[in-house]
Amino acid sequence: MDRDRSRARAGGSDESIYRIPPFYYIHVLDQNTNVTRVVIGPKTYIRQDNERVIFGPEKMITVPPRHYCIVENPAIRGEDGSITLDQHGQVRLNHADQEIRLAQEPFPLYSGEVLKQVVSPLKVVTANTALRLRAILDFEDDTGTKKVAGDEWLFEGPGTYIPKKEVVVDETIRATIIRPNQAIKLRARKETLARDDTPRVTGEEWLVKKVGAYLPGAYEEVIDVVDAYVLTDKKALHLRATRTFKDQGDKLRRNGEEWLIKVEDAETYIPNVYEEVVGVVPITTLTNRQYCVILDPVGQDGKPQLGQKKLVKGEKSFFLQPGEKLEKGIQNVYVLGEDEGVILKANEAFKDEGVDRKPGDRWMIRGPAEYVPPVEVDVVTKRKAIPLDENEGIYVRDTKTGKVRAVTGETYMLTQDEELWAKELPPAVENLLQSHKDPLADRSDRSGAGGPVRQREKTKVVTFRVPHNATVQIYDYKEKKARVVYGPELVMLGPDEQFTQLSLSGGKPKRPNVIKSLVLLLGPDFCTDIITIETADHARLQLQLSYNWHFEVKDKTDKQEAAKLFSVPDFVGDACKAIASRVRGAVASVQFDDFHKNSAKIIRASVFGLDERQKVRDRFMFPQNNLIITSIDIQSVEPVDQRTRDALMKSVQLAIEITTNSQEAAAKHEAERLEQEAKGRLERQKILDEAEAERARKELLELQANSAAVESTGQAKAEAQSRAEAARIEGEAAVQQAKLKAEAARIEAESELERLSRARESETKYLSEQNTLEITKVKEMADIEVEKFRNMVSAIGADTIRAIAVSGPEMQVKLLQSLGLKTTLITDGSSPINLFNTAHGLIGANALQAPGKPHSTADSDDD
Repeated sequence: MDRDRSRARAGGSDESIYRIPPFYYIHVLDQNTNVTRVVIGPKTYIRQDNERVIFGPEKMITVPPRHYCIVENPAIRGEDGSITLDQHGQVRLNHADQEIRLAQEPFPLYSGEVLKQVVSPLKVVTANTALRLRAILDFEDDTGTKKVAGDEWLFEGPGTYIPKKEVVVDETIRATIIRPNQAIKLRARKETLARDDTPRVTGEEWLVKKVGAYLPGAYEEVIDVVDAYVLTDKKALHLRATRTFKDQGDKLRRNGEEWLIKVEDAETYIPNVYEEVVGVVPITTLTNRQYCVILDPVGQDGKPQLGQKKLVKGEKSFFLQPGEKLEKGIQNVYVLGEDEGVILKANEAFKDEGVDRKPGDRWMIRGPAEYVPPVEVDVVTKRKAIPLDENEGIYVRDTKTGKVRAVTGETYMLTQDEELWAKELPPAVENLLQSHKDPLADRSDRSGAGGPVRQREKTKVVTFRVPHNATVQIYDYKEKKARVVYGPELVMLGPDEQFTQLSLSGGKPKRPNVIKSLVLLLGPDFCTDIITIETADHARLQLQLSYNWHFEVKDKTDKQEAAKLFSVPDFVGDACKAIASRVRGAVASVQFDDFHKNSAKIIRASVFGLDERQKVRDRFMFPQNNLIITSIDIQSVEPVDQRTRDALMKSVQLAIEITTNSQEAAAKHEAERLEQEAKGRLERQKILDEAEAERARKELLELQANSAAVESTGQAKAEAQSRAEAARIEGEAAVQQAKLKAEAARIEAESELERLSRARESETKYLSEQNTLEITKVKEMADIEVEKFRNMVSAIGADTIRAIAVSGPEMQVKLLQSLGLKTTLITDGSSPINLFNTAHGLIGANALQAPGKPHSTADSDDD
């Protein structure tokens, strides 16, 4: 634009001269009258002194076809389209107004006019699209319809929308495609008339199910696209009414009512706007081995029977109605074997196969049988017979009397008034029962029983295998009696019996309550203890003693003698204490040297005592529990006092030193002797090796001489032999090669002959089979044609064929007779006719027809 302006002024040197090109204009202000006028080119304008160019040169506005622009404050035009001026000569304007200008000649903007919107293309509305228009001023459209400000309507495509100053475009609406088994949900924004001419109120919703493109109206809005639910034999639709209305079957549905839509009602179903889909209900299928109980069943009148139950047995398939639910799901029929049963409980009074049952009654049904419990009965539990061996058992409690008993050695099924009873044992006893190891295997080193291996079934009878040469004590708290069982034996505890647990001393030195055990081993066995003693000269020593012991049981049937075995709870600790006391008393009266020399005799005499002959006895017995100590072994004697330990160490070191020196001298003498013997053997071996080397050197020289002679005479011989061998090998190779070539030629010839023979045989066989097929085909076709002709003849009939054959000549004769002809000859002119012998036959009403294409000539009576 600036370039055009400079070009317009370039013609003159004076700034008052304006050269206005074509389709350009300027605004000139007359400063005397304060009126602005428009000067349009092409023109050379000379500005007066009282004038001033306030705008331009500016290019005119060009609106091409299918375009528009908006001019604000447009100039007022007359009826003939001319510009209207006021009394001052100023262009009159419609202030605050707008004018939409379409394609026209280029035009200038007058003073005060403003181009609000530049030239823009008109909006093209495609098919299935519309513009929602809204009136902002009252006006009448092209059809004479009066529009009020605020009205809305659609401009539907295809078409080109020409804008108006009274109308604004709110939005572009595109049609919604409705596919099969689909619908769209619409809502009215205000009272309107729908496309199906149905009046709709504000806020009303409805469905459109017609397949195709649907363009919503001006006061319609698409809420959602609803897909149809496909119903099958195994699915139904659960619906709920959100308000009272009539459904598609013209049935009145009240607000909150629920119902099912099945495949019998519709294969596909689109819910109404007042129908809420609660969910898809799958079919409930029962086999002939299943049943179910329905709570709150729906009656024949369609109303739920609240609080009632309904038993449904298989084989059956059904849908649960709204409000119905299964009590415990689909249950299997109770199939009871011979060793099975069910415990039943009546929850209301009813009559069961002639037996009156009251609420709370319990009874059992035993197999073999099939049982389906009615709705008045609850299945408490299912029982199965428990097979028990002679060494197995269970604890059974009677729920009416509370008595507990043990059942062993039979197959037993609990009745309706019995239950399994769990026998509790102390935790220490539980651990000892679950341990697989014998806790008394090593009483001196064992610190306790092993950990638990597996959990005990508390309802089973507690069993314990008493090992060989051992015993256990069992106490019955109900009878207040104890019994002792000797091994090997299997102990089975009654409901009120418990094991007597032994708590023995262990470790070195002995500590109480280290070993826990249920069994008491009768021995023989041993235990080790460490005691501290002091001699008469106050030498304190520490002894490690080992005792062999066993229990003496003369009569295992004697209950008093058996009870004595468990009379001392910790027999190990008591025995070790008693023996240690005797040893300390005996050692306290002797000197250290005497004890060091005669320690074994002193200790054995102090424990076992001396008999009448002053000899040490061979046993020491504890009469309280018949424990017998048979021997004592002194494993170690160590001084506790440091001075005594040092003196013993010094004497021991001196003895060790004397022994070491003597051994060292003997070893040295022996080493010197061995050294001299080795030197003699070495010298002798050296002389033998030199003699052997000389003999080997002599043999080497002889071999070298022989080798030189052989080398001189053998080279020529080897060359001659090699040439002869090479010639022989070459000849044999040529012979072998010729044989192989002949063999290869023979194989190729035989293979080619065999190939040709097989090819000829295959070709001959193929031609033979082809000829056979062709003959068969021709024969069968001939048979078909014969059969076809025979069937046609039989279907038409002989009389009909004869009538068809003679129908032509007869019709011709009748035709000629109708024409009044006496004699007729019909021929095609190419076949000769002998009339000498047949002329008399031509006279009359008969006609002759020669073979060939018919050609007729007729003679009248005149001829």
